[in-house]
Amino acid sequence: MSEKRKPVVLHIGDPVKHNPDVYERFASEFTIIHPTVEERQRGPFLQALRDRKWGDFDAVFRPFWNTGGEMGRWDKELVPLLPKSVKIYASAGAGYDWADVDVLAEHGILYCNGARASSEAVSDMAIFHIISTFRNLGWSQMAARSGDPAVWAEAHKYVSHTAHNPRDHVLGVIGLGNIGSLIARKAAACFGMRVRYHDVERKSAEHEGGAGNAVFVPTLDGLTAEADCVVLATPFGGSVLIDAECLAKFKRGSRFVNIARGTLVDEDALVRALKSKHLHAAGLDVYANEPHVHPELLKLTNVTLTTHNAGGALETMYGFERLAMENIEAYLLKGKALTPVNAHLLKNKGDLKL
Repeated sequence: MSEKRKPVVLHIGDPVKHNPDVYERFASEFTIIHPTVEERQRGPFLQALRDRKWGDFDAVFRPFWNTGGEMGRWDKELVPLLPKSVKIYASAGAGYDWADVDVLAEHGILYCNGARASSEAVSDMAIFHIISTFRNLGWSQMAARSGDPAVWAEAHKYVSHTAHNPRDHVLGVIGLGNIGSLIARKAAACFGMRVRYHDVERKSAEHEGGAGNAVFVPTLDGLTAEADCVVLATPFGGSVLIDAECLAKFKRGSRFVNIARGTLVDEDALVRALKSKHLHAAGLDVYANEPHVHPELLKLTNVTLTTHNAGGALETMYGFERLAMENIEAYLLKGKALTPVNAHLLKNKGDLKL
């Protein structure tokens, strides 16, 4: 009797480095194919798929967010070239604006991300930006780094005139998923902030209670009108969410924090809102044209900027790598993935592959 074929996994990106024990188990369960960096460039990668160079593999495994993306966007050009055997794509990273998860779903491929692994780090960064926008820390930091005693003295004297403690203010969270919920919980527990949230659908009472007793607001306009600080914590949905019309409906003098995706925000409109003082301050970890930051944002003292490293803790790197492997194991060996993103699209089309 012939030995049963092991599922085949296409590993794109660097070798596993943080979880050797998990990888040893993973490699014993699957046949691993690891394309070189040269093979992962878009042209060679597409040609390899056309030529069926790697045969009928069952899964795509990307354990790091900063390697394995050499072939560019997973779109209508690339995805149809995948063998029909592919059932799951498990990747590091919370965001997936580089992959058309709807196109993957059309071809019966479940996409799983690593948001759960980065929730702790990203929520901590959001708390930092919330504090910064309330306490004018962008202004204070720029003045301290200026090397100019007069600039330092001005900030030292006047920063406090418009600074507030976050306590008892309203935090509005757009997207009460893993990360949004943890931000809400920490803000409520640490500062006694009153949490409101908007999402595509209301969460359960248990979920709301665990997210700082968050109160659902059915419309985005309703949330922005009430919140003293709005945190964007939702995945990229394919279009700008925070545009000029939306910003005009923010509570005057409120604050805005983005740890989600820069492409969700019209940065020109954001700059205008900050310059006019309609928004008091902003804290940004992500940008529309990374690694380039809007030049006007660089000049504003009421903006705190970080380099898209909200999830950048070593614990996140360990978690991304491990979760990508565990998603593939759970789906291919047990029939149920841990962190599916597009399962609802697969189910709607009757294409969910178990």
